Amino acid sequence: MNIEEIYKESGALLSGHFILSSGKHSSNYLQSAKVLEDPKRAELLAEALAALIKEAGVAVDTVCAPALGGVIAGYELARALGVRSIFVERKGGEMELRRGFEVSSGEKVLICEDIITTGGSALEAAKIIEELGADVVAFAALANRGFCSRSGSGKGKKPECKLPDEKPLFALADFEFKIYDPDECPLCKEGSTAVKPGSRGN
Repeated sequence: MNIEEIYKESGALLSGHFILSSGKHSSNYLQSAKVLEDPKRAELLAEALAALIKEAGVAVDTVCAPALGGVIAGYELARALGVRSIFVERKGGEMELRRGFEVSSGEKVLICEDIITTGGSALEAAKIIEELGADVVAFAALANRGFCSRSGSGKGKKPECKLPDEKPLFALADFEFKIYDPDECPLCKEGSTAVKPGSRGN
């Protein structure tokens, strides 16, 4: 399965001048919502991700996703694993488990995103789940931006990665794009205007 080709065919691998959620700039952007708008494709990707998790022998009771971006990916992964799906969401800027969702002591929870960049949102979700007494056993995403080390890739993590070393990250592919601080961005220097295509802040 060529994940990069799937993203390209879906119109989900964008080229241009973008502002990332970190505030930095890049000439490429992954818009996983475009990949997931096709239920059949979403199912195939989730099954491939579930196969990696099963092969690693990681036991999972529940998949938890940070809203909004991770909700569909998390739901499809939970379906592929045969477990329940929940999500955390922001209220007043802070992640919370709401809508009647609960976790129990010792429950094995996997945190799922559509894309892992530095892992900041995934780590926020993990802290909420652990504070409620459940155990976060792993992290997963359809795509990994290359800052964190995914299981089986052989590539080390970069200093920007916020995910803990002792818990595995499962993802289908690494997408490593050049990113720039706004004051050093060559696209800005060429006179291009950056746009923010993501969900946060729009």
